[in-house]
Amino acid sequence: MSKRDEERRSSIFTRRALLLGASQLGLFGFLGFRLQKLQLEEGERYATLAEENRVSTRLLAPPRGRVLDRAGRVIAANDLNWRVLLTAEQTQDVSATLETLSRILPMTEAERARIERDVRRRRRFVPVVLREFLSWEEMAKIEVNAPDLPGISVDVGTTRFYPYTEHLAHVVGYVAPPAERDIDGDPLLGLPGIRVGRAGIERHHDRLLRGRAGTVQMEVNAVGRVIRELDRREGVRGQDLQISIDAELQKVVRERIEEGTSVVVMDARNGEVLAMASQPGFDPNLFSSGISNAQWREWTRNRATPLINKTTNGLYAPGSTFKMIVGLAALEAKTVTPGERVFCPGHYDLGDSRFHCHNRYGHGSQDLRGALKYSCDVYFYEVAKRTGIDRIAAMARRFGLGVDLEIELPGTRAGLVPTRQWRIDQGKPWNLGDTVVHGIGQGFYQMTPLALATMTARLATGRAVQPHLTRALDGRAQRGIRAEDWPSLAIPERDLRLVREGMWAVVNEEGGTGKTGKIPGHLGVLAGKTGSVQVRRVSREQRERGFRVENQPREWRPHALFVAFAPYDNPQYAISVVVEHGTSGSGAAAPLARDVMVEVMTRLRPPPSTPPAAPTAPAAPQANGTPPARTTEAPRSPQQRAEGARPPAAGAVGAAGGVDGGGR
Repeated sequence: MSKRDEERRSSIFTRRALLLGASQLGLFGFLGFRLQKLQLEEGERYATLAEENRVSTRLLAPPRGRVLDRAGRVIAANDLNWRVLLTAEQTQDVSATLETLSRILPMTEAERARIERDVRRRRRFVPVVLREFLSWEEMAKIEVNAPDLPGISVDVGTTRFYPYTEHLAHVVGYVAPPAERDIDGDPLLGLPGIRVGRAGIERHHDRLLRGRAGTVQMEVNAVGRVIRELDRREGVRGQDLQISIDAELQKVVRERIEEGTSVVVMDARNGEVLAMASQPGFDPNLFSSGISNAQWREWTRNRATPLINKTTNGLYAPGSTFKMIVGLAALEAKTVTPGERVFCPGHYDLGDSRFHCHNRYGHGSQDLRGALKYSCDVYFYEVAKRTGIDRIAAMARRFGLGVDLEIELPGTRAGLVPTRQWRIDQGKPWNLGDTVVHGIGQGFYQMTPLALATMTARLATGRAVQPHLTRALDGRAQRGIRAEDWPSLAIPERDLRLVREGMWAVVNEEGGTGKTGKIPGHLGVLAGKTGSVQVRRVSREQRERGFRVENQPREWRPHALFVAFAPYDNPQYAISVVVEHGTSGSGAAAPLARDVMVEVMTRLRPPPSTPPAAPTAPAAPQANGTPPARTTEAPRSPQQRAEGARPPAAGAVGAAGGVDGGGR
């Protein structure tokens, strides 16, 4: 090889060596730069990712807050919930294990299919819940037979428990597993066994009662199997809630009422609801463990609607309990004066229509006080015609009727107080006859027992008292409101006093329609108003044949109502009672209201040292043509006067409701 060839080869080798060296230098430089970036700039992030691959953080469900009554009694608590789990990787034959377990806990084919489906869908080391709410005996049997049940274990959680069962079901509500519509971004709702409020107070205060989730950090391997627990932080318990209901009073009230009856008792001074009871009810504990299809069908097919809280969702015409509102509207509009009298012959003619009073013999000449005492329909027919439906409706809304009362019970209905425009919007005219019928609280009116109790509390205090249930959250008082803190209704005290005197006469004067509601004198004096609401119209032919509602089938009889407050001289409590198809307020509703009010005042209020004096009656009339003195008993028919017989009690003759009268 010549010298030139050798130099050429050497030159080629040198260039290749330089290229290779440069490539190696560039590669090692890039690796060094990348290593520096990974270790110094992104080292912390990758260390965190590595830790997350090793450590699994899981949420822990917190205990749900308790619900207490006004005396501190627990009415919604947390009880132990024993449940049985299956870990598939700990047994060689899942089917054989389930077969052995079924000899201890009988399982349906549907349960077996659900369990096998869950086992297939999950990793073998993830436990599957086989059954919850085990009894102590069932849990003990599983533990005793543990050697023969590979992969089976017993776990303990909590479940909601309601010690007063159906007595407070409509108020407290119940909890159930969250549905898809309940998912609101809270990761707590994704935990197994979590429950959310579905009705009542449980639903309204669900977020506060729910609490905040805790966390547990578990060391896991590459496939997610738990190696050991590293750290645990318990969740924050839900807040305890105290409500205004007295649980023992509620229990007593519900035990005294029958199917189709509703009772609401309020503190007239601050709006606290003391009792809110209706029949029938349901056991909310059944929702915690799961409602069977048979039980659900039984509830939903029951015509008495046990799942419905009739005190807030039952809608009724108020009947004669509405007459105080009509009277106040007329006084404010000056369409009637306090002493002005209207003659009642037992009926009221308007055009070719005749509207009957509940007393076919009439009440004679009556002013507002006497018309309330005897529940004279003719007086209020005339007063309503003069005043007009829109003025009456405006007064009704000031007393909490036909408006949203915003009580802490989801789904509470506002009811209906009709106006002329409301009827026009339906494409129908409002007639003068409609106004007359609505003057005695019938027609299109729809009101709840809660609204009637609110109306009565406002009549007693003259203030816009608002009903509510929440007293305290975690021991912090929410409402310590006094009566004077509520805004005034801006109604002259003279007008309110006149209406209250009429309510006093209903119960405490001879001939009043509510004598059966009188309470023992050592507890004070009760003032109230009876009402009955016809559910079927009585025809002229039936009336002429001597129609009596007492002889009709129960579902044809009028609803019975009574509203009252006590003590008269210093109102503290207001009550409303509705008895479906109870025939008359004086016969069915007033005695029940009396018994409940006695229970309320005995439990919650010390009796006064001396009974309060009765309201002063107006002076006797003069002989110069001024209005005659009000009588103390219902007027007599001509035949009764001739025979010297005592007149029947107001409302003892005739039918109640509609154009046929509704005063009892």
